[in-house]
Amino acid sequence: MPTIEQLERALAADPEDAFILYGLAQEHAKAGHTDDALAFFDRCLQSDPSYCYAYYHKAKALEAAGRADEAITVLQAGADAASEHRDAKAQSEIAEYLASLGA
Repeated sequence: MPTIEQLERALAADPEDAFILYGLAQEHAKAGHTDDALAFFDRCLQSDPSYCYAYYHKAKALEAAGRADEAITVLQAGADAASEHRDAKAQSEIAEYLASLGA
């Protein structure tokens, strides 16, 4: 997996690349940089609202930070996006995650 620094260099070449933004969000989440991760997940979703797994993993970061209520809200938005973009796999995984949170 590329490092945060490598991903930042790639992002400089294309600041709206949802894949790179998602990668940066994931790497920041793994490093425990929750605020940075959330900011990159938000940028990813602004760039490509159909990037359904960004909703899922943004919710994971929120849950890890003790913000389960916010995670549920993000997952509900992700469920709507997955439905709108006909992503059955994402719909299923988001629904399972919502159920695990009691929503």
